Amino acid sequence: MLDETLFRGRRLGVVGSICRDVKTAPLAPGDHLFRDGETPTAFIVETIGGGGANSALAAASLGADARFAGKLGADALGDQLANALHRRGVQTFFRRDPQTRTGSSVALSFSTGSRHFISCQPNNNSLAFADLDLAVLDGTDHLLRADVWFSEPLLADGNARLFEAARSRGAATSLDLNWDPLWGSGDAARIAARKDAVRRILPLVDLVHGNVRELNLFADSNDLPTTLRRLTAWGAGAVVIHMGADGAGYFADNALTAEPCAPAKRLINTTGTGDLLSVCMMLLHAQREIPVREKLRLANRIVAEYIEGTRAVLPPL
Repeated sequence: MLDETLFRGRRLGVVGSICRDVKTAPLAPGDHLFRDGETPTAFIVETIGGGGANSALAAASLGADARFAGKLGADALGDQLANALHRRGVQTFFRRDPQTRTGSSVALSFSTGSRHFISCQPNNNSLAFADLDLAVLDGTDHLLRADVWFSEPLLADGNARLFEAARSRGAATSLDLNWDPLWGSGDAARIAARKDAVRRILPLVDLVHGNVRELNLFADSNDLPTTLRRLTAWGAGAVVIHMGADGAGYFADNALTAEPCAPAKRLINTTGTGDLLSVCMMLLHAQREIPVREKLRLANRIVAEYIEGTRAVLPPL
């Protein structure tokens, strides 16, 4: 059976978002949440947030060499987040901007498995290519561009420049196609233009990551097989699919390999599971001798341990 010693010594560079997350225990959904009143929950915790920062922490928790580049305000919250990453062994390459506030999100988790985020992230929204210290790429095996939708300045050409810089250094590349905040309420023409900007960089991407709903929305598709064919036709090398209760999948060479999820004894952590799954697959990407199904099985087992609270990944603040 594979184990996490495979991750030791692997080197992951991450560019993405960082913020404070305030997370609730799973809540029962219902109309009561929209009326005056109060809803008790089992716990409320404050942790580091942002898919990029969470991915770097996940890699470090698995024993990998993790590096993170992003932007923070020159404020007390920025200091707190930077110090938390350092304590967990993540090497950081931050732009500290005194004109920008460090952001926060409220992460509502529901007993159905759904989530909803309420966010204010001025530091991540303003991240530009000029803010990036490309030393984050030096010596890395794999680059992850996380939270691609949050930074408007990088959508024009900055993401392409970043991937080109990574490839010129011999690193493989990953792109997390998470939820665009505009998909729920934005102007249709603007949404289409943003999708087109990301589609244009897919030939520079070895692995695309996302859950089924996110991937389908990005591909303007109603079914996963069509979505996967479109993503690879647009140039992506392969796709890592977060399939929720159905486990995880990997699509390459017109073939989908799926592995059911590992059972979790209890439901403690629901946010960050996709980030952890993807990090496992990125760290194993170069190990071609390991069958994809075995990689998925190991990743699912690690995710189950995180869900049930027996594996620490994200430090409390």
